[in-house]
Amino acid sequence: MADKKQLIILGAGPGGYAAAFYAADIGMDVTLIDPEINPGGVCLYRGCIPSKTLLHIAKVINESEKAAEWGVKFSKREINIDKIREWKGSVVSKLTGGLGHLSKQRKINYIQGRGSFESSDKLKVEKADGSTEMLSFENIIIATGSHPTKISSLSIDSDRFIYSSGALDLKDIPRTMLVIGGGYIGLELGTVYAALGSKVSVVEMMPGLLPGADRDLVAVLAKRANKMFESIYLNTTAEGIVETKNGLKVTFEGKDIKEREQEFEKVLMAVGRQPNSKNFGLENTKVQINHKGFIKIDDKRQTDDPAIYAIGDVAGEPMLAHKASHEGRVAVEAINGQKAAFDPGAIPAVVFTDPEIAWCGLTESEAKEKGVDYQVAKFPWGASGRAATLGRNDGVTKLLIDPKTERILGVGIAGPGAGELIAEGVLAIEMAAKVEDLSLTIHPHPTLSETIMESADVFFGTSTHIYRPKRK
Repeated sequence: MADKKQLIILGAGPGGYAAAFYAADIGMDVTLIDPEINPGGVCLYRGCIPSKTLLHIAKVINESEKAAEWGVKFSKREINIDKIREWKGSVVSKLTGGLGHLSKQRKINYIQGRGSFESSDKLKVEKADGSTEMLSFENIIIATGSHPTKISSLSIDSDRFIYSSGALDLKDIPRTMLVIGGGYIGLELGTVYAALGSKVSVVEMMPGLLPGADRDLVAVLAKRANKMFESIYLNTTAEGIVETKNGLKVTFEGKDIKEREQEFEKVLMAVGRQPNSKNFGLENTKVQINHKGFIKIDDKRQTDDPAIYAIGDVAGEPMLAHKASHEGRVAVEAINGQKAAFDPGAIPAVVFTDPEIAWCGLTESEAKEKGVDYQVAKFPWGASGRAATLGRNDGVTKLLIDPKTERILGVGIAGPGAGELIAEGVLAIEMAAKVEDLSLTIHPHPTLSETIMESADVFFGTSTHIYRPKRK
Protein backbone atom coordinates (compact mmCIF):
# COMPACT_ATOMS: atom_id res chain seq x y z
CA MET A 1 0.00 0.00 0.00
CA ALA A 2 1.32 3.43 -0.98
CA ASP A 3 1.62 6.39 1.38
CA LYS A 4 -1.55 7.82 2.83
CA LYS A 5 -3.57 10.01 0.52
CA GLN A 6 -4.21 13.45 1.97
CA LEU A 7 -7.79 13.60 0.67
CA ILE A 8 -9.93 11.09 -1.20
CA ILE A 9 -13.32 12.04 -2.59
CA LEU A 10 -15.68 9.19 -3.34
CA GLY A 11 -18.09 10.25 -6.08
CA ALA A 12 -17.54 12.90 -8.77
CA GLY A 13 -20.93 14.54 -9.06
CA PRO A 14 -21.51 18.29 -8.50
CA GLY A 15 -20.60 17.89 -4.83
CA GLY A 16 -17.61 15.63 -5.33
CA TYR A 17 -15.91 17.38 -8.22
CA ALA A 18 -16.57 20.85 -6.72
CA ALA A 19 -14.91 19.68 -3.49
CA ALA A 20 -12.02 18.09 -5.40
CA PHE A 21 -11.37 21.18 -7.53
CA TYR A 22 -11.53 23.53 -4.52
CA ALA A 23 -9.23 21.32 -2.47
CA ALA A 24 -6.70 21.21 -5.32
CA ASP A 25 -6.95 25.00 -5.75
CA ILE A 26 -5.91 25.54 -2.11
CA GLY A 27 -2.96 23.19 -2.41
CA MET A 28 -4.24 19.83 -1.21
CA ASP A 29 -3.31 16.48 -2.75
CA VAL A 30 -6.58 15.05 -4.09
CA THR A 31 -7.72 11.64 -5.33
CA LEU A 32 -11.16 11.59 -6.97
CA ILE A 33 -12.94 8.26 -7.54
CA ASP A 34 -16.01 7.66 -9.72
CA PRO A 35 -17.35 4.90 -12.02
CA GLU A 36 -17.58 7.25 -15.01
CA ILE A 37 -14.69 8.06 -17.35
CA ASN A 38 -14.94 11.77 -16.41
CA PRO A 39 -16.39 13.74 -13.48
CA GLY A 40 -20.03 14.80 -13.64
CA GLY A 41 -22.07 12.25 -11.72
CA VAL A 42 -25.78 11.62 -12.20
CA CYS A 43 -26.42 15.36 -12.61
CA LEU A 44 -24.39 15.71 -15.79
CA TYR A 45 -24.74 12.19 -17.21
CA ARG A 46 -28.32 11.18 -16.33
CA GLY A 47 -30.03 14.09 -14.56
CA CYS A 48 -29.90 17.88 -14.52
CA ILE A 49 -28.03 18.54 -17.77
CA PRO A 50 -29.71 16.05 -20.16
CA SER A 51 -33.15 16.84 -18.72
CA LYS A 52 -32.67 20.60 -19.11
CA THR A 53 -31.40 20.07 -22.66
CA LEU A 54 -34.63 18.24 -23.51
CA LEU A 55 -36.72 20.78 -21.60
CA HIS A 56 -35.26 23.56 -23.73
CA ILE A 57 -36.33 21.66 -26.85
CA ALA A 58 -39.81 21.35 -25.30
CA LYS A 59 -39.80 25.11 -24.65
CA VAL A 60 -38.93 25.85 -28.28
CA ILE A 61 -41.79 23.59 -29.45
CA ASN A 62 -44.28 25.21 -27.09
CA GLU A 63 -43.22 28.73 -28.04
CA SER A 64 -43.45 27.95 -31.75
CA GLU A 65 -47.05 26.87 -31.21
CA LYS A 66 -47.75 30.03 -29.20
CA ALA A 67 -46.32 32.15 -32.02
CA ALA A 68 -49.27 31.25 -34.25
CA GLU A 69 -51.43 33.48 -32.03
CA TRP A 70 -49.14 36.39 -32.88
CA GLY A 71 -49.26 35.84 -36.63
CA VAL A 72 -46.14 33.74 -37.09
CA LYS A 73 -46.78 30.23 -38.35
CA PHE A 74 -44.13 27.60 -38.97
CA SER A 75 -44.30 24.61 -41.28
CA LYS A 76 -45.50 21.31 -39.91
CA ARG A 77 -43.39 20.12 -36.99
CA GLU A 78 -41.10 17.15 -37.60
CA ILE A 79 -39.43 15.33 -34.72
CA ASN A 80 -36.07 13.71 -35.49
CA ILE A 81 -35.54 11.72 -32.33
CA ASP A 82 -32.07 10.53 -33.39
CA LYS A 83 -30.96 14.14 -33.85
CA ILE A 84 -32.39 15.10 -30.46
CA ARG A 85 -30.50 12.27 -28.77
CA GLU A 86 -27.35 13.31 -30.63
CA TRP A 87 -27.70 16.91 -29.43
CA LYS A 88 -28.35 15.82 -25.84
CA GLY A 89 -25.33 13.51 -25.95
CA SER A 90 -23.10 16.23 -27.36
CA VAL A 91 -24.00 18.58 -24.50
CA VAL A 92 -23.25 15.88 -21.92
CA SER A 93 -19.97 14.92 -23.62
CA LYS A 94 -18.82 18.52 -23.88
CA LEU A 95 -19.44 19.29 -20.22
CA THR A 96 -18.11 16.04 -18.75
CA GLY A 97 -15.10 16.16 -21.07
CA GLY A 98 -14.45 19.70 -19.90
CA LEU A 99 -14.52 18.56 -16.28
CA GLY A 100 -12.05 15.80 -17.12
CA HIS A 101 -9.72 18.40 -18.62
CA LEU A 102 -10.07 20.67 -15.57
CA SER A 103 -9.29 17.70 -13.33
CA LYS A 104 -6.04 17.07 -15.21
CA GLN A 105 -5.11 20.74 -15.15
CA ARG A 106 -5.44 20.68 -11.37
CA LYS A 107 -3.28 17.52 -11.20
CA ILE A 108 -6.03 15.57 -9.45
CA ASN A 109 -5.50 11.82 -9.32
CA TYR A 110 -8.70 10.68 -11.01
CA ILE A 111 -9.52 6.98 -10.73
CA GLN A 112 -12.35 5.44 -12.72
CA GLY A 113 -13.75 2.80 -10.43
CA ARG A 114 -15.74 2.06 -7.27
CA GLY A 115 -14.49 2.39 -3.73
CA SER A 116 -15.53 0.51 -0.61
CA PHE A 117 -14.34 0.95 2.97
CA GLU A 118 -12.14 -1.70 4.53
CA SER A 119 -11.77 0.39 7.69
CA SER A 120 -11.90 4.00 8.88
CA ASP A 121 -8.72 4.84 6.98
CA LYS A 122 -8.53 2.28 4.16
CA LEU A 123 -10.42 2.07 0.90
CA LYS A 124 -10.48 -0.75 -1.65
CA VAL A 125 -10.91 0.51 -5.19
CA GLU A 126 -12.16 -1.77 -7.96
CA LYS A 127 -11.04 -0.05 -11.12
CA ALA A 128 -12.81 0.01 -14.46
CA ASP A 129 -9.93 -1.95 -16.02
CA GLY A 130 -10.57 -4.87 -13.64
CA SER A 131 -7.65 -4.26 -11.30
CA THR A 132 -7.91 -3.57 -7.57
CA GLU A 133 -6.01 -1.05 -5.47
CA MET A 134 -5.90 -0.48 -1.72
CA LEU A 135 -5.67 3.15 -0.64
CA SER A 136 -4.93 4.55 2.78
CA PHE A 137 -6.14 8.06 3.54
CA GLU A 138 -5.99 10.89 6.06
CA ASN A 139 -9.47 12.19 5.19
CA ILE A 140 -12.24 11.22 2.82
CA ILE A 141 -15.41 12.90 1.58
CA ILE A 142 -18.32 10.65 0.63
CA ALA A 143 -20.29 12.14 -2.28
CA THR A 144 -22.03 9.05 -3.66
CA GLY A 145 -25.34 10.74 -4.51
CA SER A 146 -28.70 9.03 -4.83
CA HIS A 147 -30.81 6.75 -7.03
CA PRO A 148 -34.49 6.62 -8.05
CA THR A 149 -36.89 5.25 -5.47
CA LYS A 150 -38.37 1.91 -6.45
CA ILE A 151 -41.71 0.53 -5.28
CA SER A 152 -41.42 -3.24 -5.35
CA SER A 153 -45.17 -3.83 -5.65
CA LEU A 154 -45.26 -1.74 -8.84
CA SER A 155 -41.93 -2.68 -10.41
CA ILE A 156 -42.24 -4.79 -13.52
CA ASP A 157 -39.58 -6.32 -15.77
CA SER A 158 -40.47 -4.60 -19.01
CA ASP A 159 -38.78 -2.09 -21.29
CA ARG A 160 -42.09 -0.20 -21.20
CA PHE A 161 -41.56 0.50 -17.47
CA ILE A 162 -38.87 3.14 -16.99
CA TYR A 163 -37.24 5.41 -14.42
CA SER A 164 -35.78 8.87 -15.01
CA SER A 165 -32.58 7.62 -16.66
CA GLY A 166 -34.62 5.50 -19.08
CA ALA A 167 -36.86 8.45 -19.89
CA LEU A 168 -33.80 10.58 -20.66
CA ASP A 169 -32.50 7.91 -23.06
CA LEU A 170 -35.46 8.88 -25.28
CA LYS A 171 -35.58 5.55 -27.09
CA ASP A 172 -38.94 6.43 -28.60
CA ILE A 173 -41.93 8.74 -28.23
CA PRO A 174 -44.80 6.67 -26.89
CA ARG A 175 -48.33 7.52 -27.96
CA THR A 176 -49.44 7.41 -24.32
CA MET A 177 -47.43 7.65 -21.10
CA LEU A 178 -48.30 7.52 -17.41
CA VAL A 179 -46.07 9.37 -14.95
CA ILE A 180 -46.32 7.99 -11.43
CA GLY A 181 -45.43 10.88 -9.13
CA GLY A 182 -46.33 14.55 -9.37
CA GLY A 183 -43.00 15.85 -8.08
CA TYR A 184 -40.45 17.87 -10.01
CA ILE A 185 -38.83 14.91 -11.83
CA GLY A 186 -42.13 13.52 -13.04
CA LEU A 187 -43.46 16.90 -14.13
CA GLU A 188 -40.27 17.92 -15.91
CA LEU A 189 -40.04 14.68 -17.88
CA GLY A 190 -43.77 14.70 -18.49
CA THR A 191 -43.37 18.19 -19.98
CA VAL A 192 -40.71 16.89 -22.40
CA TYR A 193 -42.76 13.95 -23.64
CA ALA A 194 -45.94 16.01 -23.92
CA ALA A 195 -44.14 18.57 -26.09
CA LEU A 196 -42.75 15.79 -28.28
CA GLY A 197 -46.25 14.45 -28.89
CA SER A 198 -47.07 11.89 -26.19
CA LYS A 199 -50.43 11.98 -24.41
CA VAL A 200 -49.17 12.19 -20.84
CA SER A 201 -51.15 11.41 -17.68
CA VAL A 202 -49.90 12.04 -14.15
CA VAL A 203 -50.96 10.27 -10.97
CA GLU A 204 -50.12 11.76 -7.56
CA MET A 205 -51.16 10.33 -4.19
CA MET A 206 -51.24 13.75 -2.49
CA PRO A 207 -54.01 16.39 -2.91
CA GLY A 208 -51.83 18.59 -5.15
CA LEU A 209 -48.85 18.54 -7.49
CA LEU A 210 -45.39 19.28 -6.09
CA PRO A 211 -46.12 18.54 -2.42
CA GLY A 212 -44.09 20.91 -0.24
CA ALA A 213 -43.95 23.73 -2.76
CA ASP A 214 -45.82 27.02 -2.25
CA ARG A 215 -49.45 26.55 -3.26
CA ASP A 216 -49.71 29.96 -4.97
CA LEU A 217 -46.84 28.99 -7.26
CA VAL A 218 -48.18 25.49 -7.89
CA ALA A 219 -51.56 26.95 -8.82
CA VAL A 220 -49.95 28.79 -11.75
CA LEU A 221 -48.24 25.61 -12.95
CA ALA A 222 -51.31 23.42 -12.40
CA LYS A 223 -53.45 25.68 -14.59
CA ARG A 224 -51.09 25.19 -17.51
CA ALA A 225 -50.42 21.53 -16.73
CA ASN A 226 -54.14 20.77 -17.01
CA LYS A 227 -53.94 21.91 -20.64
CA MET A 228 -50.60 20.24 -21.36
CA PHE A 229 -51.34 16.81 -19.91
CA GLU A 230 -54.10 14.42 -20.92
CA SER A 231 -55.11 13.76 -17.29
CA ILE A 232 -53.93 14.61 -13.77
CA TYR A 233 -55.16 12.27 -11.04
CA LEU A 234 -54.75 13.63 -7.49
CA ASN A 235 -55.42 11.77 -4.24
CA THR A 236 -54.90 8.66 -6.36
CA THR A 237 -52.46 5.75 -6.32
CA ALA A 238 -51.37 3.15 -8.85
CA GLU A 239 -52.10 -0.20 -7.22
CA GLY A 240 -50.86 -2.61 -9.87
CA ILE A 241 -49.22 -2.86 -13.29
CA VAL A 242 -49.57 -5.75 -15.73
CA GLU A 243 -47.95 -6.04 -19.16
CA THR A 244 -50.29 -6.58 -22.08
CA LYS A 245 -49.79 -7.09 -25.80
CA ASN A 246 -49.81 -3.37 -26.54
CA GLY A 247 -48.54 -1.79 -23.34
CA LEU A 248 -48.95 -1.72 -19.57
CA LYS A 249 -52.33 -1.95 -17.86
CA VAL A 250 -52.43 0.11 -14.67
CA THR A 251 -54.98 -0.27 -11.88
CA PHE A 252 -55.79 2.96 -10.03
CA GLU A 253 -57.26 3.56 -6.59
CA GLY A 254 -58.94 6.91 -5.90
CA LYS A 255 -62.41 8.24 -5.29
CA ASP A 256 -62.44 10.41 -8.42
CA ILE A 257 -61.17 7.74 -10.82
CA LYS A 258 -63.74 6.95 -13.52
CA GLU A 259 -61.74 4.26 -15.32
CA ARG A 260 -60.05 2.10 -12.69
CA GLU A 261 -57.99 0.22 -15.30
CA GLN A 262 -56.20 2.07 -18.08
CA GLU A 263 -53.54 1.05 -20.59
CA PHE A 264 -50.42 3.06 -21.49
CA GLU A 265 -47.59 2.39 -23.92
CA LYS A 266 -45.07 3.41 -21.24
CA VAL A 267 -45.03 4.07 -17.51
CA LEU A 268 -42.47 6.36 -15.88
CA MET A 269 -41.84 5.84 -12.17
CA ALA A 270 -40.83 9.16 -10.60
CA VAL A 271 -41.63 9.02 -6.89
CA GLY A 272 -38.41 10.48 -5.52
CA ARG A 273 -34.82 9.46 -4.85
CA GLN A 274 -32.97 7.56 -2.13
CA PRO A 275 -29.40 8.07 -0.86
CA ASN A 276 -26.59 5.78 -2.03
CA SER A 277 -25.44 4.88 1.47
CA LYS A 278 -25.33 1.08 1.19
CA ASN A 279 -23.03 -1.56 -0.22
CA PHE A 280 -19.69 0.21 0.03
CA GLY A 281 -18.50 -0.83 3.48
CA LEU A 282 -19.74 1.88 5.80
CA GLU A 283 -20.36 -0.86 8.36
CA ASN A 284 -16.57 -1.15 8.61
CA THR A 285 -16.37 2.44 9.89
CA LYS A 286 -17.96 4.47 12.69
CA VAL A 287 -20.24 6.29 10.24
CA GLN A 288 -23.89 6.32 11.31
CA ILE A 289 -26.94 6.26 9.02
CA ASN A 290 -30.38 7.58 10.01
CA HIS A 291 -33.77 5.92 9.46
CA LYS A 292 -34.12 7.51 6.01
CA GLY A 293 -30.78 6.16 4.85
CA PHE A 294 -28.91 9.47 5.05
CA ILE A 295 -25.42 9.62 6.54
CA LYS A 296 -25.41 11.53 9.83
CA ILE A 297 -23.21 14.63 9.74
CA ASP A 298 -22.60 17.83 11.70
CA ASP A 299 -22.45 21.41 10.43
CA LYS A 300 -18.90 20.80 9.12
CA ARG A 301 -20.25 17.81 7.13
CA GLN A 302 -18.20 15.52 9.41
CA THR A 303 -19.56 12.07 10.31
CA ASP A 304 -19.21 10.19 13.60
CA ASP A 305 -15.93 8.90 12.16
CA PRO A 306 -13.60 11.94 12.42
CA ALA A 307 -11.68 11.27 9.17
CA ILE A 308 -14.85 10.78 7.12
CA TYR A 309 -17.11 13.55 5.78
CA ALA A 310 -20.26 13.34 3.66
CA ILE A 311 -21.97 15.80 1.31
CA GLY A 312 -24.82 16.02 -1.18
CA ASP A 313 -27.76 13.67 -1.62
CA VAL A 314 -26.23 10.95 0.54
CA ALA A 315 -26.02 13.40 3.47
CA GLY A 316 -29.58 14.69 3.60
CA GLU A 317 -32.22 16.83 2.00
CA PRO A 318 -32.75 18.89 0.00
CA MET A 319 -31.28 16.73 -2.75
CA LEU A 320 -30.00 19.54 -4.94
CA ALA A 321 -26.77 19.83 -6.92
CA HIS A 322 -26.04 23.40 -5.81
CA LYS A 323 -26.47 22.43 -2.17
CA ALA A 324 -23.95 19.61 -2.66
CA SER A 325 -21.40 21.93 -4.28
CA HIS A 326 -21.48 24.36 -1.36
CA GLU A 327 -21.31 21.51 1.16
CA GLY A 328 -18.19 20.29 -0.64
CA ARG A 329 -16.41 23.59 -0.06
CA VAL A 330 -17.37 23.57 3.63
CA ALA A 331 -16.06 20.03 4.10
CA VAL A 332 -12.76 20.88 2.39
CA GLU A 333 -12.30 23.99 4.53
CA ALA A 334 -13.00 21.98 7.70
CA ILE A 335 -10.49 19.31 6.67
CA ASN A 336 -7.97 22.06 5.90
CA GLY A 337 -8.23 23.36 9.46
CA GLN A 338 -10.35 26.41 8.69
CA LYS A 339 -13.40 27.51 10.64
CA ALA A 340 -16.28 26.26 8.53
CA ALA A 341 -19.97 25.48 8.86
CA PHE A 342 -22.79 24.84 6.42
CA ASP A 343 -25.45 27.27 7.58
CA PRO A 344 -27.19 28.84 4.57
CA GLY A 345 -29.96 31.36 5.05
CA ALA A 346 -31.72 30.01 1.98
CA ILE A 347 -31.28 27.23 -0.56
CA PRO A 348 -33.14 27.89 -3.82
CA ALA A 349 -35.30 25.24 -5.46
CA VAL A 350 -36.33 25.34 -9.11
CA VAL A 351 -38.79 23.22 -11.08
CA PHE A 352 -38.00 23.57 -14.80
CA THR A 353 -41.51 22.98 -16.08
CA ASP A 354 -43.55 25.40 -18.18
CA PRO A 355 -43.96 27.72 -16.40
CA GLU A 356 -40.92 27.37 -14.18
CA ILE A 357 -41.46 27.78 -10.47
CA ALA A 358 -38.75 28.69 -7.99
CA TRP A 359 -38.59 29.55 -4.32
CA CYS A 360 -36.19 30.14 -1.44
CA GLY A 361 -36.44 30.74 2.28
CA LEU A 362 -39.78 30.15 3.99
CA THR A 363 -42.84 29.12 2.05
CA GLU A 364 -46.22 30.23 3.32
CA SER A 365 -47.08 26.65 4.34
CA GLU A 366 -43.86 26.38 6.37
CA ALA A 367 -44.49 29.72 8.03
CA LYS A 368 -47.95 28.56 9.12
CA GLU A 369 -46.63 25.23 10.40
CA LYS A 370 -43.87 26.91 12.40
CA GLY A 371 -46.09 29.66 13.74
CA VAL A 372 -43.97 32.38 12.13
CA ASP A 373 -45.64 35.77 11.86
CA TYR A 374 -45.54 37.01 8.26
CA GLN A 375 -47.15 39.19 5.64
CA VAL A 376 -47.48 38.42 1.94
CA ALA A 377 -46.86 40.82 -0.95
CA LYS A 378 -47.67 39.50 -4.43
CA PHE A 379 -47.24 41.02 -7.85
CA PRO A 380 -49.27 39.36 -10.65
CA TRP A 381 -47.46 39.16 -13.97
CA GLY A 382 -50.62 40.32 -15.68
CA ALA A 383 -49.37 43.80 -14.72
CA SER A 384 -45.84 43.22 -16.08
CA GLY A 385 -44.97 44.86 -19.38
CA ARG A 386 -42.26 42.31 -20.10
CA ALA A 387 -44.59 39.37 -19.38
CA ALA A 388 -47.08 40.91 -21.82
CA THR A 389 -44.46 41.00 -24.59
CA LEU A 390 -43.87 37.29 -24.00
CA GLY A 391 -47.55 36.47 -24.00
CA ARG A 392 -47.11 35.03 -20.50
CA ASN A 393 -49.30 36.95 -18.08
CA ASP A 394 -50.01 33.91 -15.90
CA GLY A 395 -47.01 34.29 -13.57
CA VAL A 396 -46.69 35.67 -10.06
CA THR A 397 -43.91 36.94 -7.79
CA LYS A 398 -44.45 36.57 -4.06
CA LEU A 399 -42.60 37.83 -0.98
CA LEU A 400 -42.97 36.65 2.60
CA ILE A 401 -42.04 39.48 4.96
CA ASP A 402 -41.53 39.78 8.73
CA PRO A 403 -44.11 42.44 9.69
CA LYS A 404 -41.99 43.71 12.62
CA THR A 405 -38.53 43.95 11.07
CA GLU A 406 -39.71 44.05 7.42
CA ARG A 407 -36.98 41.53 6.56
CA ILE A 408 -37.47 39.18 3.62
CA LEU A 409 -38.32 35.69 4.89
CA GLY A 410 -39.09 33.95 1.62
CA VAL A 411 -39.42 34.53 -2.11
CA GLY A 412 -41.46 32.57 -4.64
CA ILE A 413 -41.74 33.03 -8.40
CA ALA A 414 -43.87 31.28 -11.02
CA GLY A 415 -43.34 32.06 -14.68
CA PRO A 416 -40.83 31.80 -17.53
CA GLY A 417 -37.27 32.23 -16.28
CA ALA A 418 -38.20 31.89 -12.60
CA GLY A 419 -35.05 29.83 -12.04
CA GLU A 420 -32.89 32.71 -13.29
CA LEU A 421 -34.74 35.28 -11.15
CA ILE A 422 -34.71 33.49 -7.80
CA ALA A 423 -31.03 34.21 -7.06
CA GLU A 424 -31.94 37.81 -6.16
CA GLY A 425 -34.28 36.44 -3.53
CA VAL A 426 -31.57 34.16 -2.14
CA LEU A 427 -29.17 37.11 -1.87
CA ALA A 428 -31.84 39.20 -0.15
CA ILE A 429 -32.37 36.55 2.51
CA GLU A 430 -28.64 35.87 2.98
CA MET A 431 -27.95 39.60 3.39
CA ALA A 432 -30.91 40.04 5.78
CA ALA A 433 -32.37 42.58 3.35
CA LYS A 434 -35.52 44.47 4.18
CA VAL A 435 -38.41 44.80 1.78
CA GLU A 436 -37.43 48.47 1.37
CA ASP A 437 -34.04 47.37 -0.01
CA LEU A 438 -35.77 45.54 -2.85
CA SER A 439 -38.10 48.47 -3.45
CA LEU A 440 -35.24 50.97 -3.68
CA THR A 441 -33.05 48.79 -5.92
CA ILE A 442 -33.42 50.08 -9.48
CA HIS A 443 -34.34 47.21 -11.79
CA PRO A 444 -33.99 47.43 -15.58
CA HIS A 445 -37.12 47.97 -17.66
CA PRO A 446 -38.78 46.13 -19.25
CA THR A 447 -37.74 42.92 -17.48
CA LEU A 448 -39.30 40.18 -15.41
CA SER A 449 -36.91 41.11 -12.60
CA GLU A 450 -39.03 44.23 -12.08
CA THR A 451 -41.71 41.99 -10.60
CA ILE A 452 -39.49 41.52 -7.53
CA MET A 453 -39.20 45.29 -7.05
CA GLU A 454 -42.91 45.78 -7.63
CA SER A 455 -43.77 43.02 -5.15
CA ALA A 456 -41.84 45.03 -2.57
CA ASP A 457 -43.77 48.14 -3.63
CA VAL A 458 -47.03 46.21 -3.16
CA PHE A 459 -46.08 45.77 0.50
CA PHE A 460 -46.04 49.55 0.89
CA GLY A 461 -49.10 50.10 -1.32
CA THR A 462 -47.04 52.03 -3.88
CA SER A 463 -46.68 49.61 -6.82
CA THR A 464 -46.71 51.59 -10.05
CA HIS A 465 -48.54 49.05 -12.18
CA ILE A 466 -51.24 47.80 -9.82
CA TYR A 467 -53.42 49.66 -7.38
CA ARG A 468 -53.54 48.52 -3.79
CA PRO A 469 -54.79 50.57 -0.87
CA LYS A 470 -51.89 51.85 1.20
CA ARG A 471 -50.92 49.88 4.28
CA LYS A 472 -52.18 51.26 7.58
